[in-house]
Amino acid sequence: MADCVSKVELTVSCANLLDKDVGSKSDPLCVLLQKTEGDKWTELCRTERLKNTSSPSFSQRLRVDYHFETVQNLKFGVYDIDNSTSDLGDDDYLGGVELTLGQIVSSKTVTRPLQLKKDKPAGKGSITVTAEEIKDNRAIVLELEAKKLDKKDTFGKSDPFLEIFKQDDNGKWQLVHRTEVVKNNLNPSWKKFTVPLQTFCSCDLEKPLKMDCSDHDNDGSHDLIGSFTTKASELMKAAGGSPVEFDCINPEKQKKKKSYKNSGVVSVKSCKLVTQYTFLDFVMGGCQINFTVGIDFTGSNGDPRTPNSLHYMSPDGLNQYLSALWSVGQVVQDYDTDKLFPAFGFGAKLPPDFQAAHHQFALNFNPTNPYCQGIQGIVDAYRAVLPQIKLSGPTNFSPIINHVASIAASAAQAPTASQYFVLLILTDGEITDFDQTRDAIVRASRLPLSIIIVGVGPADFKAMELLDGDDGVLRSTIGEAVSRDIVQFVPFRNFKDAPMATLAQSVLAEVPNQLVSYFKMRGLEPQKQQAAPKS
Repeated sequence: MADCVSKVELTVSCANLLDKDVGSKSDPLCVLLQKTEGDKWTELCRTERLKNTSSPSFSQRLRVDYHFETVQNLKFGVYDIDNSTSDLGDDDYLGGVELTLGQIVSSKTVTRPLQLKKDKPAGKGSITVTAEEIKDNRAIVLELEAKKLDKKDTFGKSDPFLEIFKQDDNGKWQLVHRTEVVKNNLNPSWKKFTVPLQTFCSCDLEKPLKMDCSDHDNDGSHDLIGSFTTKASELMKAAGGSPVEFDCINPEKQKKKKSYKNSGVVSVKSCKLVTQYTFLDFVMGGCQINFTVGIDFTGSNGDPRTPNSLHYMSPDGLNQYLSALWSVGQVVQDYDTDKLFPAFGFGAKLPPDFQAAHHQFALNFNPTNPYCQGIQGIVDAYRAVLPQIKLSGPTNFSPIINHVASIAASAAQAPTASQYFVLLILTDGEITDFDQTRDAIVRASRLPLSIIIVGVGPADFKAMELLDGDDGVLRSTIGEAVSRDIVQFVPFRNFKDAPMATLAQSVLAEVPNQLVSYFKMRGLEPQKQQAAPKS
């Protein structure tokens, strides 16, 4: 089940605002706008207005939905309000700043000079924005069993399962969890399970809950054995180690029989609340996301000088490789403080001798320092290298995966949640070393690494789809399964006519959960968030 959208709360303060009022200081208010389709700015919310201050600290927080996989462009505008209308057109503009939500959450606190317009500072005015995630990140962990359930099947015993419901605001029962079926057993023990507290009882421990115990029938006509109502605070009484028991009541039977006691007893063997950390907990705790790019320069792409080559530059200086790189890179770069990205090519013969093909060469031809400055730096290096190399083969993925995995492995020695790696491979999909790549991915699944593969061109990407183990579990050549799913594959052609941002949304949507699953597997909590400096 997809997590609810994270919500982020932004706190705003300013210093040294321009004074627009004669004889007194300005009466400032801050408005938050977000860029939407077609480069329009839409107001999301605004703070309260404060009187007579040039260094306001606003108490009204600004709330925004947070999506890792998109670049969320925000604009903060500060106005001096001298009337009671909500229209800002007749109020003095004291300056503004444009930021992305990614920049704010990855820095936690951002201070910027205010500008009246591009490159025109608003005096010495500055704005400070601090981010905090709003959430209840607790989950409830339950272990349930039952005793002496009624026998519902003519042949054999019942096949019981439990369903737990919470009551919504309209009094309707809403399913929050269904256990597995225990076959042919009147005294079943169900597996321990975890449900986010938000899902389970809307974070309200006193909210009414209902549990139904039913006998499973293959035709879907499950028979109710019995049910009872309770609340999370009652279940929590099992936290001390002594089980809490509930009579399972079948209303039909109760009507018919005066001496009816119950149709069995459900007991809570254990119940506890645990903290489930989110992607934002790790990022705001200072976890860096290190972005590496690998670009396929094998012969199957076609000669870059001919228009039908996948590496051919169209008159606007773009091709599918660069479009994919821009789309994904623009999102990821906000989460990397130094903005230095190692970029590699594979499958080409290099000057001066053009001998054997290289399966992992620095795109800037500097093997000791393969870092490019920002996404633009990778694009520049790509454009510079293209005329100098000879496309060749075979198409080997494992060297670049193993290279990034070795860096991730040394980062993983640290007992903190401080580094995570994302490798973007751009390829036409004709892979030669499929088995070695499978083995490399299985090994890498134990490391702080996610691999995104974007398939460029018209090939059938069967092999790539096998590496993205969504349908089945990817296994190594000796049958070892991946520890967690770390590969996400998408064909670029599915996004060719869509806005550039939609490719990033598709390939990056899984990265937050992959990062969380890695640190959970390691038992690492987010680093302690640095308290925001008092302004």
